Formats: sequence, structure tokens, C-alpha cells
Amino acid sequence: MKDYIFSNDFYKNIDAMVLNSGNEVCAPSHAYGPAVRSSYMIHYIRKGKGIYVCGGKTYHLSANDAFLIKPGERIYYEADAQDPWEYTWIGMQGVKIESYLKRTSIFDDYVFSYPPHTELLAFHERLEEANRSWGMNQDLRFNGILYEYLYALCRAFPKADPGDELKKEAYLEEILVYIENNFDQPISVGHISEMMALDRTYIHKIFKRKMGMSIKEYIVQIRMTTACSLLRYTNLSISDISRSVGYADVLYFSKSFRQKKGCSPSEYRAQKQTRTPSV
Repeated sequence: MKDYIFSNDFYKNIDAMVLNSGNEVCAPSHAYGPAVRSSYMIHYIRKGKGIYVCGGKTYHLSANDAFLIKPGERIYYEADAQDPWEYTWIGMQGVKIESYLKRTSIFDDYVFSYPPHTELLAFHERLEEANRSWGMNQDLRFNGILYEYLYALCRAFPKADPGDELKKEAYLEEILVYIENNFDQPISVGHISEMMALDRTYIHKIFKRKMGMSIKEYIVQIRMTTACSLLRYTNLSISDISRSVGYADVLYFSKSFRQKKGCSPSEYRAQKQTRTPSV
């Protein structure tokens, strides 16, 4: 018997989102599978017993245990015939879910137990409460709870050594976010190196290997892409656009723009502006 279940139909959050969540009081020997799921799921056992089969192993689980389901992996789980379990689950989807879960030790373990007096169970309860008070912008509420839950998992089940590649991926993401939020400022590789407290040669190598271009080239690319959009869809002056994308000197901006696009900013605007711009 399912006490509640909901499915999140908001697909605006490609990084990470709650796909579905629910609670089920299982009948004796109630089973699912063998089958594969299309998303990551974590089931927490509130009471009772059952088995979880994954990766060629059978795990005998009971109250306070939890198990992780990965998309595309063949799984099977079954409630005990005498003491069937009741569980609650959280289904997660998004391009960054795997990398977030890899920050924890549960990604490789598949089964784990919530620590005593943990805050983790509260997130299941908060999702239940959020579902009962459904309203506008619930995707933000559900996904806000998910991010907190993922952070709590990282705290409760830290990965012993994230490995050099995961560290580099984390550094790369930090650089990309910093550039996205600050490209309109006079930033440089030196600024980023100082902000991250890392050697500039080291971060240059990480970025170049992952992105195929230098950090400086990427900053210019972001600035020019934004400038093109502003030229095409707004009536801001060239000097206003120059300052908006991080160039205090409009002549230097125009020179850089011509080098990248083969024409001046005003020529680009004349060629590409196909509708009445807005401020």
C-alpha cells in the first residue's frame, strides 16, 4: 500500500532535481524487478525487513538501512514474508546527480545505514509535507530540499579520498562558475588563481585539458557571446555593452570584437538585428 507518491513534472532544473518521492507499506513478499530504473533512487527502510539484489549480491536489510539504485543497473528487491518492510524513497535526476553522489562513500557501497539521530530522515519527511501542500513553484521547494539532502549525505558519508580526477573536476566547475558570475569584471587567470589559492600554472593545465582552450580564451569567448546577444537584442550603446561585458575601454572592446567576429560591433548589429530591440 502506497501512503503517498508524487512525480515532479518540472524539467527546468537539468543539473539536479527531485524526480519523484514516496512512502510504501509493503505487503508480505511484495517485490519489484528484476528491472532497471532510469534515475537514481535512495530507499530508506522505516520498519520491517527485506532483500535488495544488485551487482550479483543479495543484501538482507532492516529498519534504518538504506539502499541506492543507479540508472541502468539490474536490481530486484522484495519485502520479507513475515515482517515486510515499509520504506520511503527519493528519486533524483539531472546531469550532476552522479557527480554529487560520487562525493559520498555510498556510491560504491550501494547499501548503508542512516546514523543514529540523523538529520537525513527529516528530508524524507519534508518532501512528504511539501507534497501535501502542493502549490506554485513547488519545483523550487522540492529541489531545494534535494540539495540540502545531498549536502547532508556528503557530511554523513564522506568519501575517504575523492581522487585526483574528481578534484580537478571540482576545480574546473569552480572556475567556470566564477567566470560566469564575474566576466563583466576585470578578471584574469591571476585573480582566479588567488581566489582558489592554487598555482596559476596548475589551474591553467586543468582548464586547457578539460576545455580545449585557455582560461583567458574562455573569458573572451563568454564576453563576445554575451556582447553579440546584447548587440542583437537590445538598443544599448556600444560603450554600454563594452562595460557590460568587462571592457572599460570601448576602443579595445571594438578591436577585440573585430578580431573575433570579423566585423565591428556596429556592423554586427546592422547585420544581425532582425527585430525591434528592447532595453
